[in-house]
Amino acid sequence: MAPRRRTLVSWWLLGVLLLAGCAPAFAADAVAGDEPVQLQFDAPAFAPQRIKVAVYLPPGYARASGRRYPVLYANDGQDMTAVGLQPTLAQLYRDRAIEPLIVVAIRMLDDRASGYGLSDRAAARSLVGGSRIGPIGTRAQDYSAWVATALVPYVDTHYRTRRSARGRTMLGWSLGALNAFNLGWQYPEVFGQVGAFSPSFWLAADRTSATTIQHTRLAQAMVDRSRKRAGLRMWFAVGTAEETDDRDGDGINDTVDDVQDLLQGYRGADGFRRRGLKQLGYTVDMDAAKHPSRHADATLFLLPGGVHNQASWARMLPPFLRWAYGRH
Repeated sequence: MAPRRRTLVSWWLLGVLLLAGCAPAFAADAVAGDEPVQLQFDAPAFAPQRIKVAVYLPPGYARASGRRYPVLYANDGQDMTAVGLQPTLAQLYRDRAIEPLIVVAIRMLDDRASGYGLSDRAAARSLVGGSRIGPIGTRAQDYSAWVATALVPYVDTHYRTRRSARGRTMLGWSLGALNAFNLGWQYPEVFGQVGAFSPSFWLAADRTSATTIQHTRLAQAMVDRSRKRAGLRMWFAVGTAEETDDRDGDGINDTVDDVQDLLQGYRGADGFRRRGLKQLGYTVDMDAAKHPSRHADATLFLLPGGVHNQASWARMLPPFLRWAYGRH
């Protein structure tokens, strides 16, 4: 290609990225190594803040020039060291337990509570819930759209990825898990798998009382009014000791209860009902820790003694990676 033509093509590509709201401050060449490739992106909805992303490439990436890899996108990218991402991957690779993958870790926004939430893609709006620290998810629509329509195309353009929903997984924990579920649910043509550790499915529109929380939980309502997303697979993990609150008095702590209600549906003592994934036609495995099944569409992994922190999420990571990328 002539130098002038190559320059024109480069400017054309930059223009496409700018229009997509995903212009990189710099884009390092895809070179595999111990250290991740560090990128920064200008996203108009979050200016002047730049979104920081770390790309972890698998062993042998540079040599295997004809190979394409599945991609794991992860919220809370700043936690990758705390959850032991690299040593966990290294051990699973040594054990030949999983296939090689690319990890794209997105560092949280300065205002974590605004971006990590739920959205209504069709209406192009965020689904905002209340909490003790204020509203949650005020910019969830902007963040989710940026990940799905700007970041993913950038990664597919610059790295050797499997460019299909089945080749992409979205992962998160806590509020990041709430948003990971949202990305899979709202963009099933982009993400074929979801991993949600300790998801904040307690988020509700009305926190006036325990009953109003039960009736207005946003994730459960989103599932209830939806249809099945064909091909979408989901893996949920919850620690059995994450909290002691039990708002409906059924003897099960709220974190576990909220996930179970999203999976199996909810029927309150007052007759109030919500459909869950099971009622939409998904096959559900409610105890993968004891009886793991790779055939279920939606899986619940209960971590004995697990609490709401990075140490427990680190323990959830290996079984999740085996579920998502295990060799058969």
